[in-house]
Amino acid sequence: GLMGEFLVAHVEYLTSFDVIKGFLNLVVSDLYWLNQFEKANEDSNYGNTAVDETKEPIVIEYSSPNTNKPLHLGHIRNNLLGFSIAEILKANGENVKKVNLVNDRGIHICKSMLAWQKWGGGETPESTGTKGDNLVGKYYVKFDQEYKVEIKELVAQGMEEDEAKKQAPLILEAQQMLRDWEAKKPEIYNLWETMNSWVYKGFDVTYKRLGVNFDKIYYESDTYLLGKEIVMKGLKEGVLYQSENGAVWADLTDDGLDQKLLLRADGTSVYMTQDIGTAHLRQEDYNPQSMMYVVGNEQNYHFDVLKIILRKLGFAWSENITHISYGMVELPEGKMKSREGTVVDADDLIDEMVVTAKKTTTELGKVDDFSEEEAEQLFYNIGMGALKYFLLKVDPKKKMMFNPKESIDFNGNTGPFIQYTHARIQSVVRKSEGAEFVTKGQSPYTGELNEKERFLMNFLGTFPDVVNQAADAYSPAVIAVYAYELAKEYNSFYHDNYIINEADSSRALYRLELSKLTAKVIANSMKLLGITVPERM
Repeated sequence: GLMGEFLVAHVEYLTSFDVIKGFLNLVVSDLYWLNQFEKANEDSNYGNTAVDETKEPIVIEYSSPNTNKPLHLGHIRNNLLGFSIAEILKANGENVKKVNLVNDRGIHICKSMLAWQKWGGGETPESTGTKGDNLVGKYYVKFDQEYKVEIKELVAQGMEEDEAKKQAPLILEAQQMLRDWEAKKPEIYNLWETMNSWVYKGFDVTYKRLGVNFDKIYYESDTYLLGKEIVMKGLKEGVLYQSENGAVWADLTDDGLDQKLLLRADGTSVYMTQDIGTAHLRQEDYNPQSMMYVVGNEQNYHFDVLKIILRKLGFAWSENITHISYGMVELPEGKMKSREGTVVDADDLIDEMVVTAKKTTTELGKVDDFSEEEAEQLFYNIGMGALKYFLLKVDPKKKMMFNPKESIDFNGNTGPFIQYTHARIQSVVRKSEGAEFVTKGQSPYTGELNEKERFLMNFLGTFPDVVNQAADAYSPAVIAVYAYELAKEYNSFYHDNYIINEADSSRALYRLELSKLTAKVIANSMKLLGITVPERM
């Protein structure tokens, strides 16, 4: 009790205390919160720390597509997570570099190339009016269909299925094509460059629609040779070993794992080989404090192995590698597969989201006074807000079901609900322009606060901590949960408290300022998720 009395007497913003079960509970005065509120209100980047460009960078790799097919729903979760985590780290003052590693070589690319050579009849994105990534993806599916026919024929002739998969003429041709590519045979190499350029043009359109970008793009075709060099050096130094057929392996049994293949008997590299090369190149490019990889949880083992091999090869910086693992996204229809051509393409899903946003918004009469251009922009922002929020509100590590219909509900835990709350506040701000309580310049409110006012103000005060927590957890879900709770709290406050019709003009002004800060924090938190909030709806 004495301690409580002393603190209340000597600390400016403490008004009273009580002691419950040996705990001292202190009550902070409303004035303290009002002062904190003033500070937050003056800071347009409230919740964000300025980026320190002199800091050792954090390099975050995300997207990492294959150049044999378009981006799909799984890539959307990856892109949105990578972009959002980068934004959250930047908001904490980190010097972040966003990179993409394009898997532009290997047997899967040769499958598309071979199918196009055999059945493409020289068609191009221009001649067919198709996006380049879709065109190339079509031939990847075609290869698989024809390959299955060949396997069936061989099995019918009495061959075991596993053997038929290895002996089918198409797969042998694709493997030969890969060897020709590695030998830089001009005809194959030129076809590879042409078809990849089609894919990149297509990817760029999708990236732009998703609102994601990169500071640097790495290509596997540049890094796999570097990986080979490092592996050969490791072999020479006795860190790695060679089996009788000439393949190169890492023995990881001391680490409780198995043997890992790093170069095939024919000298071609495996995926791990290029990852070793890429990591080394990235270390040289950036000397980062941390090297992050946003990659699905089916690769958890791969990254454990990568770190161990790099450590064995003598690279101390391998400790700085962090795998940001995430779960699979499913649609109500089940899993996504690209070989059978049943995958959900990112472009189709974005189109569907925008169409659904248009339908929902128009039905609710929210765009009656919009020009056509404004309306189209709004449909896009709502559709993308719904998609991004729904994918980011789930803890990244959990697998999830994406439900397009549910994601766009204006009353649920959704992007559109939060966007609508922001637009609603901006509408109040517009209506109060020119009102007497705004123009007459009275002194700030210093009176008592009611429960809703106090709670909303305290909740806004926690935003900087939430931005910290999200960075520590590498989880945009932390921000999403906060934005939703804030929107709900504001709606509850707005329901119980007049603003324009409040008789006490300094209190009306305080509530208006509280509303403006709420709008700013909603906008700042949604920006960290890559979501645009409309000014009106």
